[in-house]
Amino acid sequence: MAQHIAGIAIGDLDHRITLTVEEAASLLGLGRTAAYEAARRGQIPSRRLGRRVVVPVPALIAWLGVDDTSAV
Repeated sequence: MAQHIAGIAIGDLDHRITLTVEEAASLLGLGRTAAYEAARRGQIPSRRLGRRVVVPVPALIAWLGVDDTSAV
């Protein structure tokens, strides 16, 4: 059975390009509002795509200092 963190299968991170801010918040143990504020301040990696804010998975993994997603 796949290992999950915050409802996201760890193996799925290898196949995802971005996460929603809500998904990143769950992974980081933050609330939705705190995560959006951290993204706005540049405290977590994020990009604006039109009206949406997304968190690039490779940037998040690098920011966390994790070499292997299986260690997340």
